[in-house]
Formats: sequence, C-alpha cells, structure tokens
Amino acid sequence: MTQDDAGTQRRTGDPSPFVIGVTGPIASGKSTVAELLRQRGADVIDADRVYRSLLQPGSGLWRQVVARFGPEIVGPDGEINRAALGGVVFADPEALADLDRITHPAVVAEVRTRIARSTAPFVVLEAIKLVQSGLASDVDALWFVTADPETRRHRLMSRSGMDEASARARIAAAPDTVPEGVDVDVTIDNSGDLLSTSAAIDEAWRAVRIGAARRQDNLMPAKEERS
Repeated sequence: MTQDDAGTQRRTGDPSPFVIGVTGPIASGKSTVAELLRQRGADVIDADRVYRSLLQPGSGLWRQVVARFGPEIVGPDGEINRAALGGVVFADPEALADLDRITHPAVVAEVRTRIARSTAPFVVLEAIKLVQSGLASDVDALWFVTADPETRRHRLMSRSGMDEASARARIAAAPDTVPEGVDVDVTIDNSGDLLSTSAAIDEAWRAVRIGAARRQDNLMPAKEERS
C-alpha cells in the first residue's frame, strides 16, 4: 500500500470526523505520534486515559476488576494500584484475557461516545489493543507505531522505574503486530529521534488529508457537485 492510499475509507455513513487509529506495541511511542498529530490539528482520544477515567474507586468497572483480582490490587486511597494489577495480568495470559473481557466493552462504548461528540475534522484514537477491542471498525485509517525491542525496553525502564525482568515480561506479554488479516495503512518507525518520527508523520498526514478530502467529495450531495 502506498502512502497516498493511507486515507482509504473504512467506514460508511457520517463523513465527520475522519478517524485515525494509532496502535502499536507497548513503549513503541504511540503517545508521541498522537501528540505530534494533535499539534497538526487533530483531536486525540487516548483509550488508556478513558480506561483510567472509568476505573474510579467505587465505579461499576472498578467493582468488576476488584471482584476478579481481589482487594490486594487496591491501594490505601481506594485507587487500583496499576503496578500491582499489571504484575498479576502480565504474568498470566488467562488473567490478562479476563481483564480485557471485563474492561474492553466499557472502554469501547466511551470511546465511541467521545468520537461522536468531537467537532474536530480529524480524530486520533490511540489504543494499544485497538484492533483486539473491536475499535478498528471505527477508524478510517490505521497507523501502526513500531520500535525495536531494546528501545522499547529502555523506555519502559526509564519512564516507569521497572527492572529489566519486568520490562521484558511486559514486552513479551503484549502483541507487537496487528492480528493476521488486518490491513495497516501507515507504519511509523519510532526507534529514532523525534525529528525522524515527525518527518514520517508529515508524509502520512499529507496522505490522510488527501484521503479525507476524497471521502468528503464522494459523500457530497449530487446537487452540490454540479454547482
């Protein structure tokens, strides 16, 4: 697929906003890419922030998670200790699958609400499990952010204070590719410096804007096309 194909429409119906899905493995730099797109005028929805907003102490989602994983994951302030929860689920694939099963429906519903409410012409949806959660059907272009494993490990250790063994376990537990059969429109290699990443985004952003304009033209009422 060429860069000029990156704006190919995935959805039908409402022409606005044009949604760019940004996904990729843990510590690949998805947030960096999303922020650079924000600087270019996009509205950004971070699925992890949505998840945290829904996991407030006493909420329905909070109760479900605590019921499954026990009070040991709750801190003195009532907040779920994400490090403690992560230590459980990233060491046990079945536990991780349970967490996804509990949390994905609520997060997906809230993300869709926020997309519908956005008045921006472009929305970026950042999510590590964008495809696995079913949200890929909500995007018009799918971007995959990647970085080499050692770069990702160093990022995890520096930003989270993890030891090397924990960082390697997190990387091993999370998918580093999209599921087979899923088409990726743009791949951004974020292993290098910010300037290189920004240059790659500029090229892909140009293609997305072209694709969005074509989609708008295709959805324009016939009487407007003749005017």
